[in-house]
Amino acid sequence: MRPKANQSHKLKLLLVCLLATLILILILRSTLTSSRSRQTPEDRRSERCSGACNKIPRSLAQALIHYSTSVITPQQTLKEIAVSSSVLSKKSPCNFLVFGLGHDSLMWSSLNYGGRTVFLEEDEAWIKQIKRRFPMLESYHVTYDSKVNQADNLIEVGKGPECTAIGDPRYSMCQLALKGLPADIYETSWDLIMVDAPTGYYDEAPGRMTAIYTAGMMARNRKQGGETDVFVHDVNREIEDKFSKAFLCEGYMKKQEGRLRHFVIPSYRVGLQSESNRLFCPQ
Repeated sequence: MRPKANQSHKLKLLLVCLLATLILILILRSTLTSSRSRQTPEDRRSERCSGACNKIPRSLAQALIHYSTSVITPQQTLKEIAVSSSVLSKKSPCNFLVFGLGHDSLMWSSLNYGGRTVFLEEDEAWIKQIKRRFPMLESYHVTYDSKVNQADNLIEVGKGPECTAIGDPRYSMCQLALKGLPADIYETSWDLIMVDAPTGYYDEAPGRMTAIYTAGMMARNRKQGGETDVFVHDVNREIEDKFSKAFLCEGYMKKQEGRLRHFVIPSYRVGLQSESNRLFCPQ
């Protein structure tokens, strides 16, 4: 469904303002760095370089031009985007994992400038199309074995001990654990995870059951401790609503804005071991 004209205009303004603000911050940071009395060798090299040092990074310039001229806007609303971008502005540059590759991907990658943003997508043809336009985006193809019409059974399966045991999803016995991703995806400590895919609006579609479960398990299993901000979009739909509450936990939910739900999930690991006495969901 296309956004209404007024909403589309507001989204475009928001994206352009966010990117312009990020560019100004980068320029100011560069200026402050060059004026410090104690400089690293890298800083000194930067100070000796030409005016190109303070130029807008090419990737940000491309994003700014794209969203300023495009008639296609992201599917999330202005208020929904503001929730995620607010968290991202505090944590970036960081590790950001996104289930889905769409019209907002260039925006998320640009807002996490200097960090790593990875997109997981079900449609290989779409990945190729996006890569031709934006080759700087890092994306991988994902194969989902689940179907929307299996959701009722899968949510019951998820209550079993093999699904509540904390560990690497690659080696999990849980039917909901998403396997087959590049090893690096499982081994990275993700600071933010966005679940806005795969397709989930008809019975034979893969649905977001395994994506939501795996996002929660990656957050609990992160090796560096700390917390992971997890966002789930389209929680107005039954599967996204039930599975996010069941596997990301209502006790970890911080906010809901429109169709977007925000959870903050702590690491369950202490050193190399998981905390066996911590409940899967807080009471």
